[in-house]
Amino acid sequence: MDNTELLALLNQFTRREHTLDEVYLFDLVLCDNEIDRDGDCFSDEALEKLAALSVGVTGIFDHNLRAGNQAARIFRTEVCSDPVRKTAYGKPYRFLRANAYMVRTDGNADLIREIDGGIKKEVSVSCAVSRRICSVCGTNRIEKPCRHLPRRKYGETQCFFLLDGVNDVYEWSFVAVPAQQHAGVTKTCGALCRDTEKEQMRVALGECSDLLERLTDSLRKDVVRLCFKDGDSVCAKLLADSAASMDTEHLMLLRDRLAQTGCAKTVPPQLSADSLGCFALGKGDIL
Repeated sequence: MDNTELLALLNQFTRREHTLDEVYLFDLVLCDNEIDRDGDCFSDEALEKLAALSVGVTGIFDHNLRAGNQAARIFRTEVCSDPVRKTAYGKPYRFLRANAYMVRTDGNADLIREIDGGIKKEVSVSCAVSRRICSVCGTNRIEKPCRHLPRRKYGETQCFFLLDGVNDVYEWSFVAVPAQQHAGVTKTCGALCRDTEKEQMRVALGECSDLLERLTDSLRKDVVRLCFKDGDSVCAKLLADSAASMDTEHLMLLRDRLAQTGCAKTVPPQLSADSLGCFALGKGDIL
């Protein structure tokens, strides 16, 4: 999303159109579906509801509900997923990320510098939920307490409380120690899930590259084995040596042909049978 689109979303909350020079933009992670310091975690449905209800919500300090504490406002949210990362209870990791802004003034210049310097970083969201479900017994602890304690293990089950049924978001605050350990200001402004998507792509490409390399090595071993299946001949040696420089596609073709016909009947020779009596297949040769 470019700056023009960001400003259009931001200016929905202002009385007049503001320019980039007049506002300070930053991104933050509000919360996620990991078990927090209190033994709670948000359900996926709760994150989606929080995303919808957090647009337009004010940012303050230490959950102190005074108008003088207001410093920023959220103007865009998105729930992001990280399929290569799992929560402590085995679910794909998801988090709520937001774009926020504040108006540049002499009074908040120090706050902006502290955010840029990583001093003001940790945040906490204040919301209302109707369900706090125990992972051990399934009891809604808002309606009825149970005897299970957070972060304790009962048999093979770790106790935590799943927060669901979000019905209101009051505010989000800069705090010193948030319950959500990963909640806070992030570096990228305006991109929302772009960092996570890049990381996912990098991991996926790395995994594909490793898989392709393992497949190619396995194919090359199969080809060499098939070359010598009918004996240790000059033709078999040349063909096995040429396999070292073949790509995956040619190795697959050669392996299939060798499995069907054997080394001696692979393809017609490029060189005269009288001069060599065998054939060396190169990277660019077509079977």
